[in-house]
Amino acid sequence: MRVLVTGSSGHLGEALMRTLPGSGHEAVGLDLLASPYTQAVGSVADRPLVRRALHGVDAVLHTATLHKPHLASHDRSAFVETNVQGTLTLLEEAVAAGVSRFVFTSTTSAFGRALTPAPGAPAAWIDESVTPLPRNVYGATKVAAEDLCELVARDEGLPCLVLRTSRFFPEGDDRDDVRTAYDTDNAQVNELLYRRVDLEDVVSAHLLALEHAPRLGFGRYVVSARTPLRRDDLAELRTDAPAVVRRLFPEYEDLYAARGWALFPGLDRVYDSAAAQEALGWTPRYDFRYALDRLAAGEPPRSALAELVGAKGYHPVSTGPYTVR
Repeated sequence: MRVLVTGSSGHLGEALMRTLPGSGHEAVGLDLLASPYTQAVGSVADRPLVRRALHGVDAVLHTATLHKPHLASHDRSAFVETNVQGTLTLLEEAVAAGVSRFVFTSTTSAFGRALTPAPGAPAAWIDESVTPLPRNVYGATKVAAEDLCELVARDEGLPCLVLRTSRFFPEGDDRDDVRTAYDTDNAQVNELLYRRVDLEDVVSAHLLALEHAPRLGFGRYVVSARTPLRRDDLAELRTDAPAVVRRLFPEYEDLYAARGWALFPGLDRVYDSAAAQEALGWTPRYDFRYALDRLAAGEPPRSALAELVGAKGYHPVSTGPYTVR
């Protein structure tokens, strides 16, 4: 297939552009920023540009977005233009071009306030049954874009799958207190328990979504590393996460101690990607168990693809750990 990848200069976009040719596809990149993986430079809200980019295209992987780090540098109207109007433009032009399938990269941030239980409550179990309660304009516009995908899928018959991906960025945490207390590898291995997914696994989920979209028609799926945690653990996870992990992985303490690492004392949510695994036949490889095995072997806990793509800036005006090289 000839596949249009929006956001081709970003983390996931570049990873998809690198991977698609090896999977037998021809990839065309579109992004606001020029890069070796971008053939069409401009906004996804630019209808004439999108129309040209879609010429001869069979499928769309729509990863382009304004992200959470842009909240400090872009106003709400910019989020609406890119995340909502840009998605609508792509959907409408994809239908007009006869595209056979459309995959939209959303985010678990869409769940927003549903991710933070009340004080004293158990950790939240987050799957597709949870109703999003957006916390900011980023989450609100991603939910709106998801709804547009469903609308066009139902009205126009364009097979469209929404993948709500958890964290896969390689930079340090966006919270100052976490960056201060935990080094990046420590924090990100911790997150594989409940709120992170490796870039290589995100790519494989997108490729499977391309394959299965015509059969599924429409669907929303949480895409996160396979969690070893269970609903029965939720109350204890909120107050004493190390106790739960110690029962499941008693060897973790020595591996962590050798590096001066620590688990987070409590977790507020657990992402469950079982529906994506079942619907797409997706088998995420880089989970907490795999990371421990890699650490024991003296190897990096993340995939070679994640190491290769590396830390990439989001935009010229960067905030916190998000810098542009």
